[in-house]
Amino acid sequence: MADRSKSQEISAYKIIESPIGPLTLVASEAGLRRLAFGAHRPDGGVEAPDHPLLQKTEAQLAEYFRGERTTFDVPLDMTGTPFQKSVWALLCDIPYGTTTSYGALALQLGSLGKSRAVGLANGKNPVAIIVPCHRVIGASGALTGFGGGLDVKAFLLELEQRRAPVAFAVQADLFAN
Repeated sequence: MADRSKSQEISAYKIIESPIGPLTLVASEAGLRRLAFGAHRPDGGVEAPDHPLLQKTEAQLAEYFRGERTTFDVPLDMTGTPFQKSVWALLCDIPYGTTTSYGALALQLGSLGKSRAVGLANGKNPVAIIVPCHRVIGASGALTGFGGGLDVKAFLLELEQRRAPVAFAVQADLFAN
C-alpha cells in the first residue's frame, strides 16, 4: 500500500462488468486506488479503458470470478490512517475460502476492545474484493455490513467456498506420503 504522502491524484478509471454488477476501478500513478461497486465517474479522473493497470486488474478480477485466481498482485495506492492500513494488511492475510471475525482481527491488533474500530476500518476499505473485506463476519457467524450489500458478500463467500476445497486438496496432496 502506498504511503499517503507519496500517493498521486486519480489519473484514470474504468467501469467493468462483473457477475455482481458493474465495478468502477480507479488508478493513480502509484497503483489501484479504488474498486467501487456500481458505475461511478470519479472527480478528477479520465476514463481510460486501455490503461495497463486497469486492464490487469480487470483480467485478474475476471479470473477470480471464474474461480481461477485466489490472490491478486496489482499494486495498490490506498489512502487511510495508520490504523486503517494495519486492518487492511490483516485482511490481505485472510486465506481464500475462509472467514474471520472482527473480534479475531482486533485480537491480532492487541485488544478485543478494538472490534468496533476494526469494523469501521473494514468498512473504509477502498479496494474491496482485492483486499478481501468480504471475508470478515460477525462473531456469531452472521454476515454483517458490506459496501456491495449482503447479497454480494454472500455471493463472494460462496464463490470462494465452492473453489476452496479444490485448492486445499491440491495443497494437501503435496504433503501426502
